[in-house]
Amino acid sequence: MAASAPPILPISQTTTTIGGGSAIESQPPASTAAVRAFISHIADTARAGLSQRRAWSELADRSAFSKPDSISDATTRIRKNYSYFRVNYLTVIAGVLALSLLTNPLSLITLLGLLAAWLFLYLFRPSDPPLVVFGRAFSERETLGVLILSTIVVVFLTSVGSVLISALMVGAAIVCAHGAFRAPEDLFLDEQDSAATGFLSFLGGAASNAAVSAAPAVAARV
Repeated sequence: MAASAPPILPISQTTTTIGGGSAIESQPPASTAAVRAFISHIADTARAGLSQRRAWSELADRSAFSKPDSISDATTRIRKNYSYFRVNYLTVIAGVLALSLLTNPLSLITLLGLLAAWLFLYLFRPSDPPLVVFGRAFSERETLGVLILSTIVVVFLTSVGSVLISALMVGAAIVCAHGAFRAPEDLFLDEQDSAATGFLSFLGGAASNAAVSAAPAVAARV
């Protein structure tokens, strides 16, 4: 009697039927993971920036306030106070912006909807299959064009733009007024450190972190 062949272990494979044929099911898109990485990078950057803020009691020390002698003196004060309280000033502007949006819920909802459209319809969405809306397929270029046009309409032709610009102007006015009347003589400024870690570098860090988190999704679209 011939020896029986060793049993062959079954290999299970998930398939999907497409047009009468079968194909191996692909892995789900990693857009959710990319969004989570993006939010995590933004949160880490904000946390690192807030850790560099100065004490609020030092910012509001009434004994340090005095009238500037001239416009030149006020400009010098603003520059020095900006170098020292840059994170606090950014927090104040962000607070004014948040308060303005909270008091205008329609603008807030519109802005959040626009941000969600950019994230989920273009940045973190896989390029294949194409976007289909009301039975019509939109190419990558068409999707980008619609998003850019929608952004222009929302920012310049609705109340969202006026709310954002007004809030930024109010925040900047508060910062400039504080910087002009707060005497910086008691502040220990490190010019080299302030030049290396200024306001723009703080924003640059957030932008670079966002770019790193979005790089896999963007690379997948090329």
